[in-house]
Amino acid sequence: MATEPSAAAAGERDPQAEELLAAVRAIRERARARHPRGAAEGGIPLADLMPLLHARDAAEGKVAAIGSVNPRPGGPVNALVQAAKRLIARALDWHVREQVEFNRAAVNCVEAALQALTETNRAIAALARLSAERHQELRQELEVARDLRDIRSHWAAWREEWERKLSVNEIQFLRAAADLQASFHHRVALMESNFRDLMKSQHKDFEGALERYSTGIQKRLWEDMARVRQEYERLIHDELRLVRQRHAAAQPTPQPAPAPPPETAAPALDWLKFADRFRGAEEYVRRNQRAYLPVFMGRGQVLDLGCGRGEFLEVLKEAGVAARGVDLSAEAVALCRSKGLDARRADLFEELESLAEGEVDGIFCGQVVDHLPAAALPRLVGLAAAKLARGGVLVVETPNPECLAIFATHFYLDPTHTRPIPPPLLVFYFEEAGFGGIEVRRLSPAAESMPALAALPADLREAFFGALDYAVLGRRL
Repeated sequence: MATEPSAAAAGERDPQAEELLAAVRAIRERARARHPRGAAEGGIPLADLMPLLHARDAAEGKVAAIGSVNPRPGGPVNALVQAAKRLIARALDWHVREQVEFNRAAVNCVEAALQALTETNRAIAALARLSAERHQELRQELEVARDLRDIRSHWAAWREEWERKLSVNEIQFLRAAADLQASFHHRVALMESNFRDLMKSQHKDFEGALERYSTGIQKRLWEDMARVRQEYERLIHDELRLVRQRHAAAQPTPQPAPAPPPETAAPALDWLKFADRFRGAEEYVRRNQRAYLPVFMGRGQVLDLGCGRGEFLEVLKEAGVAARGVDLSAEAVALCRSKGLDARRADLFEELESLAEGEVDGIFCGQVVDHLPAAALPRLVGLAAAKLARGGVLVVETPNPECLAIFATHFYLDPTHTRPIPPPLLVFYFEEAGFGGIEVRRLSPAAESMPALAALPADLREAFFGALDYAVLGRRL
């Protein structure tokens, strides 16, 4: 069989030559598959059938040559010799016929053996291929088994380490669970505490809001009750006043009271100096009278009965409240005017009677009523109620006879004082005149000007040595 051309020569072939070479290779492969030689896959040796094939070919050649005449060179002698040989061959044909058949049968036997051996080689080659494939599979299985043996050898160490890690992880998990449980309980406790605090705060806010709401309701209720009370008091006092007026109209007109004897008239004294010594300095009086300022704030016109040196007029002027005063003392009125205050000399009863009804909405009378006769005080309160506008306020300040110290020190220092007026009596006069919302304020504690009273028991000091002065406030209904 001819060898394949070199690579350089192959590079010079044309495509037809390449296609022809590919066909030759395919035929060669099929021939090798049909007639395997050498060794099969896996190094299994195969029987070499080429000598037998050559012997068969030679035997077939000899069988074909039996009975034939060998060619000779041309010529008459050769022709005679050839003719003689043919004749002899025909004559011996009966003798060699069996030999020829035997030779042909032997050749056929060799051909059959050759085919059988070829099939055997082919089967051995197939078995070799199959064995190679099985060997490859066994090799792969061995690789897997080797890996499995490696895994098994390491499994014990892995299992021990895994069990150790499992134990460690279980311990860590239990610790983490315990920590989480403790944290959960702590959070629950904190949430419960915060919830309780929140509930307490909300409850406290609710109670505060409820208390404020209740207080507001109570305040409005008391305001409504006070308004209703004022209306009822106004109606009652209006009826009582009408009854008294009708009763007074039915009685005969009383004769005027005789003039007081000369010895009861006020002595001729320097009353401004007297006030500085026994009443106190003007700044001291103003400081005490500023307590009445909230009562008169916002009033349209305020009248000060017995304005004296004008301390209360100054307080009202500083607060921007319009006010005027009257007094019987010419020196006091001159002093007030020198301060730029509106004051004039007049009798307080004449001043009140000269006013129109509702002309003023505030009247102040400080340290004056204790100078009046007993019968003049109800008249003063009644005139004030008649001249005040609706809602107007009357404030009357006087020494407090409930304080025993007043008789030992202050009351009888003034020779013009007639008699002290107890707070319940003055309150009664206010009620009779038709005032409502009456309030009693006790002023100037005696212990401040008489430190010795501090040694007395508190309840005794409060009962008999309380406030030196008091004031009654009432509003016209």
